[in-house]
Amino acid sequence: MSSIKNQASSLKDDAVDRAKAAQSAGITNPIVALHRAGFRSEWAYVGGFASIALSFIAWLGSRAKPDHDRAQSDRWGIFVGHWAPTFFALGIALKQEEK
Repeated sequence: MSSIKNQASSLKDDAVDRAKAAQSAGITNPIVALHRAGFRSEWAYVGGFASIALSFIAWLGSRAKPDHDRAQSDRWGIFVGHWAPTFFALGIALKQEEK
């Protein structure tokens, strides 16, 4: 019975060691991995503002189309507009990592 407990304890210690090694390497945290890959918060903010601009341009473009094509362009503008919060959230997370 003590042999089984020793094996279980050894497996647990091994798993903890692997988790710590992965965490220190940034493998378990995608923000750390992005930061180590060279991505900066400013780039994410630019991506957010660019997606807002692209969404607005798609919406303006849809106003010049006939009615049957307008809905598709409006949906494209909304789709691109949904990228902005993701980019801004990444920018905030990366800014925290840069500190």
